[in-house]
This record gives sequence, C-alpha cells and structure tokens, in this order.
Amino acid sequence: MLNEFLMNVLHNLFKPLLLFFYAGLLIPLFKVNLEFPKAVFQGLTIYLLLAIGWHGGEELAGLEPALYGQAAGFMVLGFFINVVIGFVAYQLLRWTTRLRNIDAATVAGHYGSDSAGAFVTAVGVLVASHIAFAPYMPVMLAIMEIPGCLVALYLVAKMRNNGMDAAGNMPNEAGYSRHRLATPALPRHGEHHAADEDWNEEKYNAESLDDEELVGAAVGHTNGSARRGGRSVTRSHSTGHTTHRTGPSHTHGTGHGTNHGAGNDDSDSDLDAKSLAAEELEEARHALQDTSLLADEKHPHERVPAKKNASWLSKELLHEVFLNPGIFLLFAGVVIGCVSRLQGENVTTIDDALFVTLLHGVLCLFQLEMGRNAASKIKDLAAGGWQFVVFAILAPNLFAGMGIAAAHLYSMLLGQPFEIGTYVLFAILCGSASTIAVPAVQRLAIPEASPTLPLVASLGLTFTYNVTIGIPVYTLIATLLTKSFPVL
Repeated sequence: MLNEFLMNVLHNLFKPLLLFFYAGLLIPLFKVNLEFPKAVFQGLTIYLLLAIGWHGGEELAGLEPALYGQAAGFMVLGFFINVVIGFVAYQLLRWTTRLRNIDAATVAGHYGSDSAGAFVTAVGVLVASHIAFAPYMPVMLAIMEIPGCLVALYLVAKMRNNGMDAAGNMPNEAGYSRHRLATPALPRHGEHHAADEDWNEEKYNAESLDDEELVGAAVGHTNGSARRGGRSVTRSHSTGHTTHRTGPSHTHGTGHGTNHGAGNDDSDSDLDAKSLAAEELEEARHALQDTSLLADEKHPHERVPAKKNASWLSKELLHEVFLNPGIFLLFAGVVIGCVSRLQGENVTTIDDALFVTLLHGVLCLFQLEMGRNAASKIKDLAAGGWQFVVFAILAPNLFAGMGIAAAHLYSMLLGQPFEIGTYVLFAILCGSASTIAVPAVQRLAIPEASPTLPLVASLGLTFTYNVTIGIPVYTLIATLLTKSFPVL
C-alpha cells in the first residue's frame, strides 16, 4: 500500500497541470519579469468557473431522480461541515498562534470557505486519472463557499460588541485604544470607491493615535491650532512646545510654536501642569471630532458608519456573500449546461469544444499564474510566526480528514456508496481556503483585519500543499476508508 501511495504521489507531482504550477513558482524565485495582465487572469478565472459549471450541469441533467435526495442532503452536510471548520480553525489559531483575534477570525473565515482554484485543479487531476466523481460536485463548490463568509462576519461582530477598537485590537491586545471603538462601516448601495479607501486610511491614522500624539494630530488638521470657547492650543512641529492663551489667537508659522496677540499669559502660566495636559488632550479630542465630522460631510456618498447595534448582516453583505461573481458564474454554468443537455446531446456538442475540450489547456495557464502568486506570498509568512506556518500546512489535512469521515458516514447512513473522486473533491472543499469570496467580503466589511495574512496561508501554503501532495493523500485515505468500512 505504501509503495502504491508513493507511486501515486510521484505520478501526480509530474502531471503537466502541476508542472505548469511549478513553473509559476519559479518566476519570482528567478526574478523573471513576467506577470499575467489582470484582465487576462480574470478572463481565465471566468472561463474556468463557467466551464466547470457547464460540465457539472451536463452531468446533472443525466442524474437519476433517486439521487436527488442524496445530492440535496450532501449539500446541507457540506454547508454545515464548513461552518464547523470555520469555528474550529478560529479556536486553533487562538490557541496556537500570536495572531490578533480579528486576524484569527478572518483567517478562520477563509478556511471555512473553499478554493475554486484548488477545486478546478483537483477536477483536472481526477479527469486525467480517469477517477469518477458525482456530477453535482460543482454545485457543492458554490454552496460550501458561503459558510466561511458568515463565520468571519459573526466572529468580528462579536468582537465589535465586546469593545474592539478602530484598529481591530481587543482590550487584552497590544496597541488597544479605548478612546476609539470600532463600529461597522458599510458603503452605500454596495459601492466601493478608491477614494473611500484613501479617506478611511486617513481617518484611521488619526483615530489610532495614542494620547501623547493626539494633540499634535489635531493641530495638524486645523492649520496649527485647535480652538474651543476662545481658547487656543498650539503644538510646534519642530520643538513639540505648546503654549496656551485665551481670547483671539493669531498663529505665525515660525517653527518655534510661539503665539503673538492680545491675551492673558500670566493667568495661563499659573495653571497646574497636570491640568494643562488634561485640557490639551480634551481640546485635541474635540478638534479631531470636528475634523472627523468635516470629513464625513466632504464624503457623504462614500462610507457611512452603521449604528452601534447594527446587524452583522446587511443587505450589501448578503449580496456579496450569496451573489459574488464566483457563485453567480458557477450557478450560471450549471443551469445553462443542465438546461442545454436536457434538450438533447446534439445541442451541447458544439459548445463542448469550448467548455470541455479546452478546459485542461486553459487550466494549465491558470496554474502558471497561481504558482507565481503562491510564491510571491510565501515571503510574507514570517509575519504570522512559525506556529502560523505549521497551521497552514497541517490544517488542510485535519479539515480534509473531517470531510472524508463525514462524507463516509453520510454514505453509510444512506446505504449508497460514493465514488472515490467524490471523496477527494469533498476533501478539497473542506481542506482548502478561499482566495476569492472571503477576501472580497473582508475588504467590504472587515477593513480592520490584515488583508495579507489570510492569503499568505490560503494561497502560499494550503493551496500549494493541496494541489501537489494533498490530492494523492486524500485519494489514499478515501480508498483505505471505503475498503475498511464498505457501504453495505
């Protein structure tokens, strides 16, 4: 059995599909100036999602009515198991890594979803190896992409209710600021502008300052002075010296922080030093609040803060979760392929030349760019620590194993055996991590979290492991399981 496994691994490692992936891995390592234009890569992704959906729809049209119940139950199981995987991943990351809670939540959300890239690669390997699988598996890809989005949104909503600050830090984490608590912020009408990102970054930089820097920041936003009730506070940018005065203020940018004009300096000098510091801080906070309001007025069409008790699932988020481009294209391909095949095989023969015959060649090009992307992410692994690296390598085995066990229990419960390829694809759907859907939801609803850490794990390590070592490992596990515990 071990010799057979090693032969399968070697055979899988040198398939043309994976050789293209290795070639992509070498592009950043050899510093080759090669990158797919974004539009071309998007075109490849659109084609692959439609082609996988088309092929699945054709097979679905020939599905026996007796298997409809099996398919529906398997979809429910897949959704549930990925919800469980999302929460398990979060707890494992909390226990074993140094990640912030919010970063652990978003990484867990990625693992509670699935990877279309890993799925189409596994389909290509299974087809080339003549290993059969259930025709409804492309629909499973779309269904099992959703749970991770919901898990991440739920966990972060709980953090916001428990006092998370605007930078994404919890009260027990370094850098926490109790003065600026996080509130959900959603774009109107689902729009997302580049200017919105710039404005949020500027606002975040102001909001995340500590008490000592707050006065200077407020002064910077009000041309050197913050006024309230006739009192002026001015901080020099060159010396850090602050002077106070009452009455009208005239500030000259001399670089020494000196004010000239009528005022009562003697009374100010008699104030206690601690009282001065407290007043400076209060004035600065009011100034920052004023400038924040001004920023809101300047950008009324871009981003509006939600209420403190706002629902963690808004209409915009529901649209992004359930109608993101990946899910739409998959379902469109499935429906079109199914309806077309129901009209007769001759109706789909011409289109099969595009959506079936060319699939493997386009998938090779896709793997070339995925290899380049994966290699470019690996260099960022140090940011998460060695525990994070171990998690990204071991997690797919754990979650894929959970998926295979759950699928076999379901098969035994029904008394209907599954094809080996069905186990392998289900393992990939459970053991992979999102690179499309969850990052889009995170960008929309969880801007406080790191955008790079989840992709470093999901694309840099987990995807690479799944498409090289994972597929033969999952095939071996499924084969051993079905032989040891056959479905009667």
